[in-house]
Amino acid sequence: MRLIIFDFDGTLCDTRDYIVKTMQQAIRELGLPFRSDDACAATIGLPLKGCFQQLFPDLVDADTAMSTYRRIFNENRATVRILPFPGVPEVIGQLKDAGYLLAVASSRSSASLLEFLEENGLAGHFSCVLGADNVTQAKPHPEPVLKVLEALDVPAAETLVVGDMPVDILMGSRAGARTCGVTYGNSTRAQLQEAGADYIIDSFSELLSWL
Repeated sequence: MRLIIFDFDGTLCDTRDYIVKTMQQAIRELGLPFRSDDACAATIGLPLKGCFQQLFPDLVDADTAMSTYRRIFNENRATVRILPFPGVPEVIGQLKDAGYLLAVASSRSSASLLEFLEENGLAGHFSCVLGADNVTQAKPHPEPVLKVLEALDVPAAETLVVGDMPVDILMGSRAGARTCGVTYGNSTRAQLQEAGADYIIDSFSELLSWL
């Protein structure tokens, strides 16, 4: 492996409670039916519009729903600190020092993604950071991975995609890369296996020993 492409939410940083809380606040303000923590968490990794479409298939005004979510998300930022999962800063530093190319491909907006990475001292380790607004087709389509491969001039055969959701695994495999699922995020081992993950790890530090 020369290149490792990471998902962000649920893989590098623990954003579950923040996302779920924001989604439920937006749902309540929009007057939509309540959705459980697990139902909201199951949409993590999808573009924001896709999150609402999964939760409410008959939703007509997705634009208002998205703008409401984004406003509440930004309002909550004043009181919330997003932190990396245990071992992430150390392992990312060691991978960088070992000569691996590192990238992030997320369904989060690129501005929000860079903000969180910089806030946690991680941004400088990545050669490419790709957000939802940098692609036309989101996960599980392979476009995010293919764009990173093109930008860094690395073949898929020398690339590992690491993520916590089935959409991450499908995105990587459809691009021709190897895939690694993480169980500490928002999916179960069974869900990652069903998606076809080549490898599955239970903690971020396991990535070092596997490589």
